[in-house]
Amino acid sequence: MHEQDQKAPNAGAGGREPVFLLPAVITALIGIMVAIHAASTLVLNQEGYGQVIRWFAFLPLRILAAGQDPALALPLVWTPFTHALLHGGWDHLLINMAWLAIFGTPVARRYGPWAMLALFFVASAAGAALFAATTLQSGAYLVGASGGIAGLTGAAVRFIFQPVLVSQHPETGERIVLGRRLASFADLAGDTRARMFILVWVVLNAAVPLLPMLTGTNVQVAWQAHLGGFFAGLLLVGLFERRQ
Repeated sequence: MHEQDQKAPNAGAGGREPVFLLPAVITALIGIMVAIHAASTLVLNQEGYGQVIRWFAFLPLRILAAGQDPALALPLVWTPFTHALLHGGWDHLLINMAWLAIFGTPVARRYGPWAMLALFFVASAAGAALFAATTLQSGAYLVGASGGIAGLTGAAVRFIFQPVLVSQHPETGERIVLGRRLASFADLAGDTRARMFILVWVVLNAAVPLLPMLTGTNVQVAWQAHLGGFFAGLLLVGLFERRQ
């Protein structure tokens, strides 16, 4: 093929680069979350927003209430997942969307949209489980995509620090870029950048409960969801790895 006949893999009509470089699934997920938050805060009144929180936020106290009335536990079937689509404010939403674009994009490009969504929602549920384990009787509820995005972050850590593998076509001799391999846990421990990233992530989130003692202010950060989601993604991403 002549050079003038070649086009960039992501080029649109006429060889132009696409305006949006995010994978479609990331753009769609961001759009859904923005639409939900806009409808919840700009369309619904306070009572309506309260109903959204009641039926779609994750409330661990329902686990205890189920002993009195099993019907009260019914939302536990879906709220470990739906809480990830709700947010406590526009600042909360925008931070999470930026985080999703950064760490969700490499996962979506490597594994495809359905695997990325599966990792996102499984990590969201894992984050909700750890949140429940530490706040069961507090009456606190959980909203936000950070647990699911933390799972995508943990998944991305398994390959973004690995070197790019290059091979050669056996017949044409053409240079072929194979991508990055999925690191084993031993590889992560031996890689300085990956090891430091994981260490900093864990320390920063584990230190959140200590901030009120140091600053005198109550920090509304669901560090449990961050840690639970991160380790879920770190551990489970191998299930989606295609064998070459």
